[in-house]
Amino acid sequence: MNTETSHKFRESALRAIEIEREAIHALTDRIDDRFVRACEVIMACKGRVVVTGMGKSGHIGNKIAATLASTGTPSFFVHPGEASHGDLGMITSQDVVLGISNSGNTSEVLTILPLIKRMGAPLISMTGNENSILAREAVANLDISVALEACPLGLAPTSSTTATLVMGDALAVALLEARGFSTEDFALSHPGGSLGRRLLLRVTDIMHTGDRIPRVQEDVTLSGALLEISRKGLGMTTVINANGDLVGVFTDGDLRRTLDRSVDIHNTPIAEVMTRNGRVIHDDQLAAEALNMMEELKINALPVIDRDGKLTGAINMHDLLRAGVI
Repeated sequence: MNTETSHKFRESALRAIEIEREAIHALTDRIDDRFVRACEVIMACKGRVVVTGMGKSGHIGNKIAATLASTGTPSFFVHPGEASHGDLGMITSQDVVLGISNSGNTSEVLTILPLIKRMGAPLISMTGNENSILAREAVANLDISVALEACPLGLAPTSSTTATLVMGDALAVALLEARGFSTEDFALSHPGGSLGRRLLLRVTDIMHTGDRIPRVQEDVTLSGALLEISRKGLGMTTVINANGDLVGVFTDGDLRRTLDRSVDIHNTPIAEVMTRNGRVIHDDQLAAEALNMMEELKINALPVIDRDGKLTGAINMHDLLRAGVI
């Protein structure tokens, strides 16, 4: 491939990106009272947001419906052509319809418009033509018009579909924040795969418990503590008092620092060389929080306590790796 051809490829791509960037930037001034009205209508909805659109608008509508549904706004997509042949029964008067059409006059969408109006479902539109039928019939029209399509022929929907997608994301995020939608709420909608594991797993689900917890009494010698570290294989041991309370921790890093001091490992009590008031994590915290703490502190293991401060387990980086949290 010659240099001139390579240059043209890059030039065309950069031009397309710049045109679409400008289309997105133009949306800033359109987050106005009509956008607020659309949010208010959806927040008051007792049913679901039913998204519809034809062709490329339909593809974008599918994505918008999926984003709404995963961020706390029950939503699904209905193909306008299928709606005319039975699927309109999926829409009720309790729903809100979000109709997407760049021209605002797409025949398949307009065909079902009278029936939507008759059943009393509020209509919100996304169009590039404020004077279109769809825009006029809507309680709120979100302007997605663009100055130019990135397609040099002005035919393939490019900038317009990008603007539609971004407007849909803006709507979803505004609703998410208004509902106080949390990380855990999001996880409940995404229980499968690594995302669900990362967001839903608690420390108690994967920690070492019972006899698998590395622990020694505070009067045990350093050599005894090293044997416990080797037996349990977590790179650390917890240190407890006679009442079973956690009083310290001794890690591989503590061992290296101790050996630098030429300490007698057979006669030195672990209480003299352990780390007191070290970091711990509660058993009801998210496993992802344990990961964040370990990464921040540059450590590989943590003692686990309950809300009463009692030692209930231990967790290390390998546990998080096996659980798919990393």
